[in-house]
Amino acid sequence: MGELSAYERYKLMAGLIVPRPIAFVTTVSVDGVVNAAPFSMFAMVGEEPPLVMISLDRRVGGARKDTAINIDATGEFVVHLVDEALAQQMHDCGFAHPPEVDELRHVGLTAVPSTQVAPPRIAEAPVALECTLHERLQTASRDIYFGRIEHLWAREGLIDPERWHVRLTDYHPVGRFGASFYVTSRDRFALSSRDGDGDGAPPAHRTEIDSL
Repeated sequence: MGELSAYERYKLMAGLIVPRPIAFVTTVSVDGVVNAAPFSMFAMVGEEPPLVMISLDRRVGGARKDTAINIDATGEFVVHLVDEALAQQMHDCGFAHPPEVDELRHVGLTAVPSTQVAPPRIAEAPVALECTLHERLQTASRDIYFGRIEHLWAREGLIDPERWHVRLTDYHPVGRFGASFYVTSRDRFALSSRDGDGDGAPPAHRTEIDSL
């Protein structure tokens, strides 16, 4: 990989490491302007503490994105998971807008107050993770943020509060598949093993995790 340019490495990695979940992130500037932007370099990091990661590239010339500027200034952001109904508006928020533009209002989405952080959550999103900044890493091309989940909001009926199971039949997130291509999660299949799930977990534990 060393003989390739940074852009060529990005093209290969972003085209091969797919599908990727999408973090639709809301932040607020120091002037109170709401920003919303999608990022597909996004992952769950761990549960104790509950952490997620978002990786933000820089604009041409090295300028930092509004999301990065806002997180650095306030230490707060909200990550939304994107389902099929939200996909087009999420995609539209990915285009560059001036910092003073409220992307949610621009694409017709509804901002409602969060519980524990200042950035609003998106009412139409199936899941919202209210985060405070846990740690920040900086590379030559990216600002990488680890967010601690302070509050989780889910659409009514999506989670069984007795067993903390997600009703997967009612959950249809989309993933990024490179360029402007996305994939749905409707074509699903299950795998089973007599010996466990491949990482030392017994079958009973695997069944519990698979039904989350």
